[in-house]
Amino acid sequence: MDADSIRAAYRRYAGFYDKVFGVLLASGRHAAVEWLNRRGNLRILEVGVGTGLSLSDYRKDNRVVGIDLSTDMLKVAQERVERERLDHVEGLLEMDAGKLAFADGSFDVVVAMYVMTVVPDPQGTMAELERVCKPGGDIVIVNHFAAPRPGVRRAVEGWLSPLSKKLGWRPDFTLDAMMTGSRLAVESIRTLPPFGLFSLLHCRRG
Repeated sequence: MDADSIRAAYRRYAGFYDKVFGVLLASGRHAAVEWLNRRGNLRILEVGVGTGLSLSDYRKDNRVVGIDLSTDMLKVAQERVERERLDHVEGLLEMDAGKLAFADGSFDVVVAMYVMTVVPDPQGTMAELERVCKPGGDIVIVNHFAAPRPGVRRAVEGWLSPLSKKLGWRPDFTLDAMMTGSRLAVESIRTLPPFGLFSLLHCRRG
């Protein structure tokens, strides 16, 4: 995966993303925001905010900054913020998740939903998420991870792997590939609908 492939893929998706992926990926999005909404007065960074589908669901006493690599997706998100008057959204910025333009410890919580299979450098991106999160803060990841054991699902993931650039994500992406070298403490991981294809991972910065 590279930045140009990602932008091209999500340029194609922007016009119909909400109708297709908004429904397919709703359970993970709701699970992550529900977890985040247990506390208020937080500054939250949403990495890969896309069309802003999750923005209206955050507690209004939390401040949210969203970033994305795709200007086409961000345009839809900005229209949503204006249409729904989402005053708790502090900003929407075009930015590479692997090169975040924020100071160390800028956020109480960092959340990345359906992002890590997309970014060119997953390990570098994880390091950046850790950097901008405050010490003791939370990092929440919703993602597809490849099946841990041989079987039909792993075979399908392998078959789709050569199509990664056109799909805009890596079907055969593993949890180990993301966490190798990370200093984050894994607090919990649970599978999500549909069919357990996605997982909610909670990490904490030391």
